Amino acid sequence: MIELNGKVAIVTGATGGIGFEVAKRLGKDGYTVAFNGINDEAGAKKLEELTAEGITAEYYGFDVTNEEAVNTNITKIGEKYGRIDTLVNNAGGLGGRSRFEVMTTEFYRSVMALNLDSVFFTSRAAIPFLKKGEYPSIINYTSNAAWNAGGPGAGIYGTSKAGVHAITRALAKDLAEYGIRVNAVSPGTIDTPFHKQIKSTKPEVFASWANNIMLGRLGQPEDVAGVISFLASKDASFITAETIQIGGGQALGI
Repeated sequence: MIELNGKVAIVTGATGGIGFEVAKRLGKDGYTVAFNGINDEAGAKKLEELTAEGITAEYYGFDVTNEEAVNTNITKIGEKYGRIDTLVNNAGGLGGRSRFEVMTTEFYRSVMALNLDSVFFTSRAAIPFLKKGEYPSIINYTSNAAWNAGGPGAGIYGTSKAGVHAITRALAKDLAEYGIRVNAVSPGTIDTPFHKQIKSTKPEVFASWANNIMLGRLGQPEDVAGVISFLASKDASFITAETIQIGGGQALGI
């Protein structure tokens, strides 16, 4: 076991987009950051970027939908450092689009696995080590789709994110006696590779999305990272079972 001066954070799905900015922000906050991905080449590159900024980080390549791989790697991290202080379940995604009438069981299960199973697997594996953490917390990601059920073909994505909203509150109830807080963030439209296709094929449509946001701009990954930094901190030690909207007022419409 390695002796640490700072705290330990795990960030899943952090080889790009919001996840990488979260890993960077927590690293600058003084955490040792164990970040995850499935693209080892991207992981190595991002590790170099973090290290160049003076951040203590490690990359772990595994699929968060693979129960055995999750158990092995989360346990490895926890045993190496003796504790986990913050788990950020950033991994997730749309997974594609399909209307229910033609949706295959395989597609249904893959989207649910990516967004909901992954939260269950990683959280369960981390709990024994979070119990040893300082102001320990789990931070999940839900979505506006959890409330509005998503756009055309994204119904199962919305369903999976509604599950994340519920499991966040359920975990908060279950873990309160150990002082482990569990919260979620709900990012609005954030300018990341998640929107790569429409940004490249219909840039005018992408740009117009800002018109539906009260603050008049798209979000940036740093906007999400800042809120997660707060939720992981001592300043948020009396906040649990909450979901924070990070959308510039987008959820209210204008």
